[in-house]
Amino acid sequence: MNPLQPLMALLAQTERERDAAWADAQRMAQAHQAAQAQAEQLLTYRREYEQRWGAQFKSEGRIELVHCYRGFVDRLSQAVDQQQRITAHAQTQVERARDTLREHEVRVASVRKLIERRSAELRLSADRAEQKQTDEFGARSAWNHPVLGGPNLARAA
Repeated sequence: MNPLQPLMALLAQTERERDAAWADAQRMAQAHQAAQAQAEQLLTYRREYEQRWGAQFKSEGRIELVHCYRGFVDRLSQAVDQQQRITAHAQTQVERARDTLREHEVRVASVRKLIERRSAELRLSADRAEQKQTDEFGARSAWNHPVLGGPNLARAA
């Protein structure tokens, strides 16, 4: 079994979690943009309504009409306030999702760094083992070679 296999599995898992957090952050950002756009539409509509009816009241200002106008503007203002609260909540959700995404990105980077270190350790260990094997082979060759002063030299004398 590859000694890095558990770390590779961990990396795959952290990348999946990061990707899910990214998708969640994207959904939250879209929801915030939609809430913000709706709030802006309500504000624009209220402004236009007030301008249109303000001009109407200058020419004729029947009290029943003024009461209806005031009641509608009040409800419209409540809708604007509620939509602004929704927008603020969506902004908070976006910030939380981005924080979560950053945490997942840090985890992925940490696991990658750990894999790099373990790979370097494994390469160093393999290099040392290879060097030791080469040194042992060289020592055996010198020991068994008569010209180099191994045990066969003593028999020749």
